[in-house]
Amino acid sequence: MAELLNHKEKLHKVQKELSDLIGLSTVVEESHLPKLRYLDAVVKETLRLHPAVPLLLPRRPSQSCVVGGYTIPKHATVFLNMWSIQRDPNLWDNPLEFNPERFLNGTDQEWDFHGNNFQYCPFGSGRRVCAGVALAERTLMYILASLLHSFEWRLSDGEDVDMTEKLGLVLRKSTPLIAIPTPRLCGEGLYV
Repeated sequence: MAELLNHKEKLHKVQKELSDLIGLSTVVEESHLPKLRYLDAVVKETLRLHPAVPLLLPRRPSQSCVVGGYTIPKHATVFLNMWSIQRDPNLWDNPLEFNPERFLNGTDQEWDFHGNNFQYCPFGSGRRVCAGVALAERTLMYILASLLHSFEWRLSDGEDVDMTEKLGLVLRKSTPLIAIPTPRLCGEGLYV
């Protein structure tokens, strides 16, 4: 939501996709989610720039190995810094730019949440992929679609979105996002 409030043209593009597909006289249903390609790209781009868990669970190789010219000793603890990998200019064009369109190119399998593409693993990969990835993907899409479809959003006058992050077990915004909603749909009964 914060990235969309910083990029109004992308917010309007998501809302247009929602209006075109669903209309303004009904609410988002789960059956709509697979058809929301641009919203899916927004969620993926947000998780690329702001992974919930910046360091994946540690791994310990059962044998010494060489990765990228570095020797990793047997039983060494290895952390994967997904925050850094997903912002690496050697892997991503303009890595600090919020650009959902980058996920509209390629196949859905190329940019899935299951870690099949090792430059994009917001939920980990392999045997240690997050067990809740399917629930998280559906929930993120449904909640964001519902909020963006049901309301127009704005910041308080003169406010900017502070995108500073606070590192901990999970990555979160340093300053909470405060946004003001205005009903967008036709019919008050849709808000009960």
